Amino acid sequence: MTHEGKDGQRPSRRTVLQRGAGVAAAGAATALTGPPAAAHPLPSPRSDALPEAVAGVRIPGSGPARQAVRLARRVSSETLFHHVMRTYVFGALLFDRRGVRYDRELAFVAAVLHDLGLVEEFRTPAERFEVDGADAARRFLERLGMPAERVEVVWDAIALHTSVGIATRKRPEIALVSVGSGLDFTGDGLERIPSDALDAVLTAFPRRGFKQEALDTVLSLCRTKPMAELMHPFAEVGRRHLPGFPVPTLEDLLLAAPFDE
Repeated sequence: MTHEGKDGQRPSRRTVLQRGAGVAAAGAATALTGPPAAAHPLPSPRSDALPEAVAGVRIPGSGPARQAVRLARRVSSETLFHHVMRTYVFGALLFDRRGVRYDRELAFVAAVLHDLGLVEEFRTPAERFEVDGADAARRFLERLGMPAERVEVVWDAIALHTSVGIATRKRPEIALVSVGSGLDFTGDGLERIPSDALDAVLTAFPRRGFKQEALDTVLSLCRTKPMAELMHPFAEVGRRHLPGFPVPTLEDLLLAAPFDE
């Protein structure tokens, strides 16, 4: 697919980037600070019982863990909620089998909250969904009183979870979210999950049309804030499915760079 202007010429780099400038300017304040804290009150206590363990993986039951589950359940579809839970269990299964030591509560909270940026309530007009999710999780955990250094680990885990080559070089709680979510999204590493463990995970947290819902969500992001997908893997989906998708490729950006050569 090419990205030509009305006159058939390749747009300049300035033109390409200015397409998203209006959206970026409109969303700058929200992207930096997020909505007011009162706009997203802490979920009220209610019975959201989870199993104590799935496939031999313990499900943390601390206060922050329970609050994270309540928030994720409140704002997510059942399919998305099951995905974030599978993310934790799959990541833990892989790491536990390798004997990796990690903070289980921190990894769990990060996994449960890692897709908040896909939820309408937490989307900003211009940021990548990973950053929207990380910012929403930070605001939420700060309101819970979680220590700043732990909040920053969760922020990094969420912001980096689609950048597997970076996340897996970070501390294990960050790596676990990337590895677990990647396994559930693409199946990468599935061969390392024993069949009985896989059955237990899919029984506890069934997929229920996850592939189609995920694709629909990606396309929604591409439609509503396309310039947030600049140099993001989601842009490939937008180019395939959305006629006239305005986001330039890396090649477009390179060749439009304002240098004489």
